[in-house]
Amino acid sequence: MENTEIIIKLTSDEALVLSDWLERVQMTDLSRLIDDEAVWAPIHRLAGTLDKSLPGIFAADYGERLDAARRRLRPASDDLASDHEDSD
Repeated sequence: MENTEIIIKLTSDEALVLSDWLERVQMTDLSRLIDDEAVWAPIHRLAGTLDKSLPGIFAADYGERLDAARRRLRPASDDLASDHEDSD
């Protein structure tokens, strides 16, 4: 197998929300969920890349930025209702 790189593109909102989640994951004891230590290498690399790419994570209004990004990424109520109807 070739050792080629994979490029993932995220919006600023996606990157901010994912960065926050990864930070919380890394601070949690996940040994019960992650049964292969090799998984930590890409998790740490992804988190580090996001941290370097998101200067806003050190801003005084980080919490507000994160909350706004989460709101923008959540499906609208109408979308959830139509998804539920489609699955019935």
